[in-house]
Amino acid sequence: MDRPLRVAVVGAGPAGIYAAEALADQDDVPVAVDLLDRLPVPFGLVRHGIAPDHLKMRALADTLRHTLDHPSVRFVGDVEVGRDLSVADLRAHADAVVFTHGASGARRLGIEGEDLPGSLAATDVVAWYTGHPDADRARVEQAVARARDVVVVGVGNVALDVARVLARCPAELETTDMPQHVLDALAAAPVERITLLGRRGPAQASFTTQELRELGHLSAAVALTDPEGLDEESEVRAVARNLATLREFAQHVPEPGKATVRLRFFARPVRLTGGDRVTGVVVERVAVDPADRLTGTRETEELAADLVVAAVGYAGQDLPDLPVSGGVVPNEGGRVLRDGAVSPGEYVAGWIKRGPTGVVGTNKHDARETVAALLADAPALPRVGGPDLVETLRARGCRPVLLENWRAIDEAEHALGASRGRARTTIHEREALRSAARVQR
Repeated sequence: MDRPLRVAVVGAGPAGIYAAEALADQDDVPVAVDLLDRLPVPFGLVRHGIAPDHLKMRALADTLRHTLDHPSVRFVGDVEVGRDLSVADLRAHADAVVFTHGASGARRLGIEGEDLPGSLAATDVVAWYTGHPDADRARVEQAVARARDVVVVGVGNVALDVARVLARCPAELETTDMPQHVLDALAAAPVERITLLGRRGPAQASFTTQELRELGHLSAAVALTDPEGLDEESEVRAVARNLATLREFAQHVPEPGKATVRLRFFARPVRLTGGDRVTGVVVERVAVDPADRLTGTRETEELAADLVVAAVGYAGQDLPDLPVSGGVVPNEGGRVLRDGAVSPGEYVAGWIKRGPTGVVGTNKHDARETVAALLADAPALPRVGGPDLVETLRARGCRPVLLENWRAIDEAEHALGASRGRARTTIHEREALRSAARVQR
């Protein structure tokens, strides 16, 4: 082989970084990996998905950054496929392309009133409190400023993250890297009651025990639930632990001066009410039949709500010229399918490959499967003769953020935090990130 196999990886979140790692750490096929991201910063959902108060999980970025230092890997940030270059452009510059751009969209509730002001997707709230450059700060902060009664639809880990962050004592959040305006907005928020709604019973909830237990250790809030469904027994250890924790919550009582976080099961929203903004959620009681099918009972009540957050899952994002069906790219073991046939040189990994399931570490095995397919195909892949990708981008007027520029951002965030007595503060504006990056033309 005259030169290394050129591979472009689209998306520098965990799946993309694990794919780059698997490519760089093998010795069978020499590679040169360009790791692209539309943001000026790497790490994807580790930076902009994991709750800022989960300090140990967010420290995973320190592990992932070792791959960025590998001589066979080049980080190319602030470059968006569909804006700065097309899929066809990538194919002209790379012998193989691995798409790992994830599923950053939000699934909708599909009910009346969902688009009222004060109704947000969990992705909106998470983007805001993690300092994502695309977060709609004004929209979220207007809703949070009025949020005395909050309803979170969903009982997965993201739903619990949102509830916990809204319920935390401001002093507890000072140790995070949240942008200062987020800390200020949360400190001023009038939150008194948070209700989480789950359609099924407590034994079917998708949260993990660790996340659930955290709700029971909030200094400024009391975790509550109703006893219905808690007498169920389970041979699945994780479910048994969840039920045991919920039984503890069922014994709690509200405390003066503290907010409440209540988990309600067998309940689903049927519409949001309000005129110029959300004022309530009409909730229907749900029955589950022996075949595990949900049936509405027509028993409804209206819960007061100044803020409604839909945490019902992520949705895959389309890229121009890349097939997507059901929120994922059709594939066989990571090989992209176009019209039912394998498309040589195109691969997928992560959520856009399998859907938004699993934990961060799930992406490692997933990426390795895809890279194994790519390496098996490598001898037959035609080598393209196009110019260097970064040179092409610069010729088009783009200013990609490379590793040294990301390091400058990293230093700037630590300096910003130190100026406020914190370890780090996330820079949340795209232009401020570009300025901190000190990119040379």
